[in-house]
Amino acid sequence: MPMNAVYRSPADLPEVIPVFPLPAALLLPRGQMPLNIFEPRYLAMVDEALRGSRLIGMIQPEIDASGSAVPALQKVGCAGRITQFAETGDGRCLITLTGVSRFRVIEEMATVSPYRRCRVDFVSHAGDLVARAGEAETDREGVIRALRAFVEARDIEMDWKGVQSAPTEALVNALAMMSPFGPREKQALLEARDLRERAEMLIAITEIELARGDDGSETPLQ
Repeated sequence: MPMNAVYRSPADLPEVIPVFPLPAALLLPRGQMPLNIFEPRYLAMVDEALRGSRLIGMIQPEIDASGSAVPALQKVGCAGRITQFAETGDGRCLITLTGVSRFRVIEEMATVSPYRRCRVDFVSHAGDLVARAGEAETDREGVIRALRAFVEARDIEMDWKGVQSAPTEALVNALAMMSPFGPREKQALLEARDLRERAEMLIAITEIELARGDDGSETPLQ
């Protein structure tokens, strides 16, 4: 999905953004994440984002902090711009975030708002602002082979024509975002250094998932 805003460097992005902690949610640059917003605090967050930069940081709580009322956050998330917005008439809103760039959390800000804000650093992931970077070095065919094995094992229908026509970055990031893997795997995919490493990790995690079968045990990813 194209955006009206153009971000050429980390300097074009704000230093403080609202963050939306959501376990197992993965947003990647230029990927699209639909969200159904209904909690009052996050409705307020969307309202403020629409009045400002339109950016919201998607981030996971720390894996072992889910039982906390205010769980600690992972150190890396991804900022997305609100590119679609609709009110439902029953107090909810439907938005689509389009991924802009990953960020590293510097600190969480003290705030009186009902939602959380973080001071973030985009410089460490400046390469995210370059569309399709690293495609030539990425094992596209390996990703497709792993996907084919996975969907055949799980008896899932797949639009193979769409898969074949998708740009490599869009294919890898969309598959990573839509994958049924857990929070650890999703965080590892998020923190991959570049597209090539993310593709390699996606292939490896998929192969592990296929090898372990359906016994329900946790994927042994550290």
